[in-house]
Amino acid sequence: MLRIIDSRTGEPVAAAPVRRGLTRVQAHASGYDAGSLRVLLVTDLLVRALELGGTPVWALLTGEREQAELRAGAAALGMHPFEDGRGLGTAVGEAQILHVVGEGGPAPDGVRIAVAPVDGTVPDGLGGAVEQGRRAVADDSSALRLALLARPRTEPVRLDATALGEAQDTLVRWRRAVADWARRPSRPVPDEVRGRLRAAWEDDLDVPGVLRVLRWVEGAGPELPDGARFETYAYADRLLGLDLTRDLGASA
Repeated sequence: MLRIIDSRTGEPVAAAPVRRGLTRVQAHASGYDAGSLRVLLVTDLLVRALELGGTPVWALLTGEREQAELRAGAAALGMHPFEDGRGLGTAVGEAQILHVVGEGGPAPDGVRIAVAPVDGTVPDGLGGAVEQGRRAVADDSSALRLALLARPRTEPVRLDATALGEAQDTLVRWRRAVADWARRPSRPVPDEVRGRLRAAWEDDLDVPGVLRVLRWVEGAGPELPDGARFETYAYADRLLGLDLTRDLGASA
């Protein structure tokens, strides 16, 4: 069961307290910037984690400024679509509301998931939004997603050319490896590895912990079949949304 820290109390709560009950995940982001995109990204991860656990989810975006730009940026980063959350009451069958907020942002009633700020700007051209003076440009929008995922959501992220470059290098290496592993006979995700992945993301959405498991799988010895490595990365990518299988079928 996914448990998440409620920033009001500092205590963990069940993200879906009623089995199969509808959970609303509401992003509070006003204005188009890297910090707001991180809030939306954490919301998207919560949606993915809950859906993987079989919980029906309703993803909403609340804010008054630059909503079109935020939605375009979210789409470019591979996030689930957000419905308009302004002025909505409680939905029929709704069992839980999770509010994802940036530090210093709104303080709605209910469980709050706090997201630390981002030091840096959005790369040029993401979602069609261009601003003069932006210099850090990702070759792939997934590199921005990975750079924002690399640190716990409670810690600030420094978003610069170095961080984006490192994320891009990791994506290129992993996608090539996944494409190569896919040429081998398929094997199931080992129970131990699946357990480690689930334990990480169900423990307060520990995405850096998920990434550590993937690095371990990448460097594991021949006792771990390549087919199992492929299935592990494909499984984890259902949460991460990094398009790790993009290069399947590409020339070696």
